[in-house]
Amino acid sequence: MSAALGGTITPADGLALTRMGYGAMQLAGPHVFGPPKDRDRAVAVVRAVVEAGITQIDTADFYGPTVVNEIIREALHPYPSGVHIVTKVGARRGADGSWVLSRHPEDLKAQVYDNLRNLGVDTLDVVNLRLGDLDAPNEESIADEFGALAELREQGLIKHLGLSTVSARQLEEAQAIAPVVTVQNLYNLANRQDDALVESTAAQNIAFTPYFPLGGFTPLQSETLTKVAARLEAAPQQVALAWLLQRSPNITLIPGTSSPDHLRENIAAAGLVLPADAVAELDGIGRQSAS
Repeated sequence: MSAALGGTITPADGLALTRMGYGAMQLAGPHVFGPPKDRDRAVAVVRAVVEAGITQIDTADFYGPTVVNEIIREALHPYPSGVHIVTKVGARRGADGSWVLSRHPEDLKAQVYDNLRNLGVDTLDVVNLRLGDLDAPNEESIADEFGALAELREQGLIKHLGLSTVSARQLEEAQAIAPVVTVQNLYNLANRQDDALVESTAAQNIAFTPYFPLGGFTPLQSETLTKVAARLEAAPQQVALAWLLQRSPNITLIPGTSSPDHLRENIAAAGLVLPADAVAELDGIGRQSAS
């Protein structure tokens, strides 16, 4: 089954992730706030993810807030062996649904406990420290923040640590404190600013997980992508995901959906092999965006 999901990457002992994962953000209500319109359908989608063989589910307690973690717990607890829940800390939600960065070391620890409680587990598989703005990392020191999570790792509350929206310098700083198994940054066909970081993490067997692999709140729009997809008789979104999987063997994907049909389409993208001429055309999208 893992071959049909793009294969597996094992960035650490006991952590085998199918390269095609699942992002749970869309299980919440509109704007990732409040409950979904159909909770039973949301639960069913999470169960379908695991039934498909996916072992990587990405979440956060600030999705909802708490709503998405509670849905995952209802759908899967007690969690099947081999299924890894990857969560993140570093933000909270305002009463109006606003996103509030919250990275004080003590609050990061409190967020870890929130995730433990709402997921119903004693230990979190992977915790990503969310840094910077969505569109670009900053260069401030993260020693205190990452150190707080490293303390919880030493206590056995977290198995593995990762980083999100991070620069190469911050990754190096974190690695001097504790092992890093995954980096989650903005990256897709049109946003290629992290090309060098993709290469360096691949050399270190660190999983690189693009968030917004399909453009996020501004979906990818490209005449080239549309033409290549038509020629391959695939959806543009499938081609964009397939390009990422072929870009580097350490890339894992977490496309999100609350639809069983879209879930099947995303999974099918892992089996789409792009010919060299298609890859060359798609590579040009990033070059055009950078110019």
